Amino acid sequence: MEKLTGACIIGQSGGPTAVINASAQGVIQTALKADCITRVLGAAHGIKGVLEDKLYDMSQEDPAELDLLQYTPSSALGSCRYKLADPDVDDTDYKRILEIFEKYNVRYFFYNGGNDSMDTCNKISKYMQKVGYECRVMGIPKTIDNDLNGTDHCPGFASAAKYIATSCMEVWHDAHVYDTGMVTVVEIMGRHAGWLAGSAALATWAGCGPDLIYLPEVDFDMDQFINDVVSIYNKTGKCMVAVSEGIHYADGRFVSEAETSATDGFGHAQLGGLAVKLADIIKSKTGAKVRGIELSLLQRCGS
Repeated sequence: MEKLTGACIIGQSGGPTAVINASAQGVIQTALKADCITRVLGAAHGIKGVLEDKLYDMSQEDPAELDLLQYTPSSALGSCRYKLADPDVDDTDYKRILEIFEKYNVRYFFYNGGNDSMDTCNKISKYMQKVGYECRVMGIPKTIDNDLNGTDHCPGFASAAKYIATSCMEVWHDAHVYDTGMVTVVEIMGRHAGWLAGSAALATWAGCGPDLIYLPEVDFDMDQFINDVVSIYNKTGKCMVAVSEGIHYADGRFVSEAETSATDGFGHAQLGGLAVKLADIIKSKTGAKVRGIELSLLQRCGS
């Protein structure tokens, strides 16, 4: 592969995590030392910063401040959820990106994010090849869902998994201080991947976690769910359940009652309300004291 000489742009996209800045730090500090990279630019709020020509000259930053990125949570450069259109349908954004790349002689583009960010990388790379502009486009994995193809793990997953496991342990202890029966349903992030919900098993392994865990990779059966909960509750007077927000029926419908309430910038249904819905169903079937807990975005921010 031919060695290219020119500037590079690093951007961050999607939900911030406790460790995403460590990846940015690695790219920035390495790029500043690379003889083939003439300038290192940080995009403000991801690809939107490229489109709006809002770029930071990273060589002007205090090296000591860059060192601190390793221990700084969230997205230091700012993030976004911006979906590029199919270039065959609307190439407006791509022409603008090419204009910016040519303006700064950008030959390396790094984009730190999850599946949607990798989609952005793929689209930009193919467009640059199509128009004959030489540029290396590289995706840097980041997603708490831990579901990027070709990776054995994604930065962000471990910190989220730790938060989920410790939170489940704390909820378990809270439920077991009472001598009355109780069913607890904990809703965990994960639209299509069950790694996060599965991490609740770490709390169970430690002796204080969910009795039942439901993942989106397995079709959900409401009758079987109720039977499983009632069976454990009748035996022990307690039952703790961890459910992925993305559990769905065999026909593909999400169990979450809020599945159509809103969508994000990429058109994904914003799920929520699942724990409360399941808690209400269990209560109506058993009469037991039931509570639904949604860990929400704290899963992503926790470390």
